[in-house]
Amino acid sequence: MIRCSTDGAVFYRFASLSRHAEVQHGIFTRLGGASTGTFASLNVGHSVGDNSDAVEANHRLMSRALGVPLEQVVTAHQVHGCRVARVGAEQRGTVVPDTDGLITSQPGVALLLRFADCVPVLLYAPSRHAIGLAHAGWRGVVAGVVPATLAAMRQAFGCDAGEVVAALGPAIGPCCYQVGEDVGDQVTRAVGCGDGLLPVRPVLRGVLRQDRPGDGLYLDLPGAVRCQLQSAGVKNIETSGLCTSCHRDEFFSHRAERGCTGRFAAVLALP
Repeated sequence: MIRCSTDGAVFYRFASLSRHAEVQHGIFTRLGGASTGTFASLNVGHSVGDNSDAVEANHRLMSRALGVPLEQVVTAHQVHGCRVARVGAEQRGTVVPDTDGLITSQPGVALLLRFADCVPVLLYAPSRHAIGLAHAGWRGVVAGVVPATLAAMRQAFGCDAGEVVAALGPAIGPCCYQVGEDVGDQVTRAVGCGDGLLPVRPVLRGVLRQDRPGDGLYLDLPGAVRCQLQSAGVKNIETSGLCTSCHRDEFFSHRAERGCTGRFAAVLALP
């Protein structure tokens, strides 16, 4: 990933998406904003208890840094589900209810979702000039938000998964994400890597790790999303390699900060 800093805001770009000048994107860190305390400092979540004026100031800073006018932004109330909404000019400036995937092919529309451990999934189909942005935690993986977003892009715009450029932003990594057997079982079924948990092994199909018998299970959430993308036919996948729990200096982490934290933004836009 490419680290950028503009007007005090720090954000990352993907090399694969940066090759396409017709798309704007950024994964913002928690740095450079107006929020204080637990939410320091570039929190863009309105529903976490932060000061509303600070959150609005953070959105304006982010808009200036990326060069995307706020009036072009469409966002969603995220619920860890698989609903995907096709949006256009008429939805700019609105919050789409109960949605974890947004797609558009209309210039002048920017998609924005919020994260604090879940995987930001950015999708671009160059020949169709269409984009998609999804929010994928373990519940979203189980619900199928990633294949649902690809299916929506295919149905709405005729996108072929084989040409889609996919980029997976910072998320909690397998180094830090201990889960119970119930979660591990549901995720392994959802990504098509077996009928639930296998006997204890050093590696469980590349998605779960258990180093020794009796140790906890650790989930590779970005790996699970990658598996779903590959199963759908996506070949060009770039991953950030950044764990939000390990890098709390730059990203909010719901798990590491025990639920009392802010949200960072992923933005994908057609200028």
